[in-house]
Amino acid sequence: MKIATYNVNGINARLPVLLRWLETSRPDIVCLQELKSPHEKIPENAISEAGYNAIWHGQKRWNGVAILTRGLEIEEVSRGLPGDPEDEQSRYIEAKVSGIRIGCLYLPNGNPAPGPKFDYKLEWFRRLQQHAQDLLKREEPVVLTGDYNVMPTEKDVYKPERWVDDALFRPEVRTAFKELLDQGWTDAIRKLYPDETIYTFWDYFRNAFDRNAGLRIDHFLLNPKLENRLKAAGVDREVRGWEKTSDHAPVWIELKD
Repeated sequence: MKIATYNVNGINARLPVLLRWLETSRPDIVCLQELKSPHEKIPENAISEAGYNAIWHGQKRWNGVAILTRGLEIEEVSRGLPGDPEDEQSRYIEAKVSGIRIGCLYLPNGNPAPGPKFDYKLEWFRRLQQHAQDLLKREEPVVLTGDYNVMPTEKDVYKPERWVDDALFRPEVRTAFKELLDQGWTDAIRKLYPDETIYTFWDYFRNAFDRNAGLRIDHFLLNPKLENRLKAAGVDREVRGWEKTSDHAPVWIELKD
């Protein structure tokens, strides 16, 4: 089974890129972030014609997450991250697909830091940690994937000295990510490629993609039930070079049946 995550940076603006990638990569399950579309304007027909079922949690102009499957039934579990019923930002959706519980997330950016946006990021991270701990108690395979807006280590960022005050790299955020892993989750990319320079995001400015001045902020976390099924992982880097593409590239894992 192939599972992918992709921050599309606007599903309607990037629809041709998304459909082209779905056709060439053919993942079984896809988690999308940053749809930037209200619920009623998600291009459901185009996704269906591409052979995918979909559930989504949209929001006008900002945020938005979705789970797509290629010919597989989706059992939606929840929309929104538990812990704050007043949080209206569309950043989390959870479903069961083929016996696997999938949490698709878009963690807040948090800039400028310090400030209210950074405080919201840390609080969202705290809620994620609590929910992740609850998920670990379940006797089923679980994956938490998406755009975490965190570079966990200096290995995950081009010229880390330039990012020390950024909300994606501040010590509080990196500590929160490590605490999440320490619960018992496995960072799939780092399990298979512990020492390689791997990026998933390249800014549109300063010719970042051609210079490979990137960040690794899109992650797959696997619970112990899934860790032993991991057989491959990678980044479809070439997609970042396509015309009118997202500033992220798709990231994927393959699991043993």
